Amino acid sequence: MTPRYELFIMPACPYCQKVLRFMERRGIEMPLRDITSDPGAREELVRVGGKPQVPCLFIDGAPLYESDDIITHLSEAFED
Repeated sequence: MTPRYELFIMPACPYCQKVLRFMERRGIEMPLRDITSDPGAREELVRVGGKPQVPCLFIDGAPLYESDDIITHLSEAFED
């Protein structure tokens, strides 16, 4: 079964931009949750992950932090 992904971001965050650029180059699309414009997204991020750190990739509801770790996961999960 394909995992359910959601990426929690802040548009001004350079680490978020790094992940988004990687996704754009690879043609990877998923729901984005902007914690600056969506208070519910920020609340969910803190409730599940315990902190408002972005970028954070939810994989079936489990948080994965750090842009390099997210890129590594996505490059393996979306191999050509």
